[in-house]
Amino acid sequence: MTDGAGGLPKVVFTGDEAASSTGEAVQMRDSSIGGLLAEPAGMTAATEGTANRLAAWAFRLTPSPDDLALAGRALADTLAVTLAARTDPIRAVLAGEPEALQWAALGHVLDFDDLHMPSTTHISVVCVPTVLACGGDARAYLAGAGVMARLGTALGWPHYTAGWHATCTAGAQAAAVAAGVALRLSETELATAIALALPAAGGVQRAFGAHAKSLQVGFAAHAGIRAARLAAAGATADPLAVDQWLRLVGGDPERLDTGGPAVPDGLAIKIFPCCYAMQRPIAAIQDLVGDGLAVERITRIRVSTPKATIAPLIHDRPTTGLQAKFSLPYAIAAALLDGHPGFASFTDAAVQRPAARRLVDMVEVSALPGGDGLLAGEVHIEVDLDDGTSRTVTLDQPPGAPARPPTAEQLAAKLADCAPDAHHQLTDLTWEAARELLRTAVPTHASNRMD
Repeated sequence: MTDGAGGLPKVVFTGDEAASSTGEAVQMRDSSIGGLLAEPAGMTAATEGTANRLAAWAFRLTPSPDDLALAGRALADTLAVTLAARTDPIRAVLAGEPEALQWAALGHVLDFDDLHMPSTTHISVVCVPTVLACGGDARAYLAGAGVMARLGTALGWPHYTAGWHATCTAGAQAAAVAAGVALRLSETELATAIALALPAAGGVQRAFGAHAKSLQVGFAAHAGIRAARLAAAGATADPLAVDQWLRLVGGDPERLDTGGPAVPDGLAIKIFPCCYAMQRPIAAIQDLVGDGLAVERITRIRVSTPKATIAPLIHDRPTTGLQAKFSLPYAIAAALLDGHPGFASFTDAAVQRPAARRLVDMVEVSALPGGDGLLAGEVHIEVDLDDGTSRTVTLDQPPGAPARPPTAEQLAAKLADCAPDAHHQLTDLTWEAARELLRTAVPTHASNRMD
């Protein structure tokens, strides 16, 4: 089933799930009296400070139809990329870990999951596994996703360029909210859970190109669940600790904005299974090649792009498939050799191809000053040929970007590539069915499931 907007999958709600997901008649537990309170119409808790403001926003969230459509797309996309990683070697590393940690790490290891551009965070790969592990629904996802988007934006681009992995620094607190809403914590408990998640708010970009990148995403999801459960059990924390932490890591509480849709500016969907910073150069090469180009005729490749847009691309000469997902020269090589770089393009063997190594060595990168995000400015590529001619291309928005949403065909192709045996199920899925699908297709054998 689709939502009518370009064939994008829509989530389906039934019974009690439908009521809680639309924010109607939501009941939350209030630890001070041990009973159930209907969601309050006005402010009933202190709202000073970042944690209290985010908790109040999440507690009162009433998703709009557009919010719910976004949640449905995020669910389908995240399940698809998680199922695609079923045979990845990281599964052996994850054996015995909690299921939310396993699902989040698997969902991120291929680097094919969605991205929130203003915060530079992979929202869904943290929030979807957290919600599914806690038995939550679209409203719990949107609460966590909205917190992650806002907190990540308050951290800002300087936080990312300093070397932090913002998905993890903002993800632990977001997972605490997603889990907390799924577990029906009170507003006060949500603020406490955010503060309790702070010790796990870490992760750096030097991890990119190794298992550590996806593992630290899994750590964030698990830490959020742990924080929510501790808050529910009565653990205490000072919510103002979040403001202190935010300033210590270069963020600004004044940038926090709780207005707008659940996830401001929407989510970017990846078309290629690699770092988002490579989506635009790959798409540009596809435009340049057009009907074809014999790679043996290429003598030189020049790329110019704002420095900000290649911040996470730390492997100029990759030697493994994981490193190649963070390599601008390899992005160019793979696009020239493979046309549409897919899973097979990012294996160790593919990286070691003589033709790929030859092209990688030809790439010259000019990092232009400025920029404040992965899609700042535009990328310009010039390819010189052996007859003295050259081809050039310039691109600002790749397919899948919020300003250039993926087509229905692109989405369908992605789901089919990721889960050829289950892609039809992904477009018409409840959150409960999604949880059971993951538990069947990707059994974790974890001993500390939430149910």
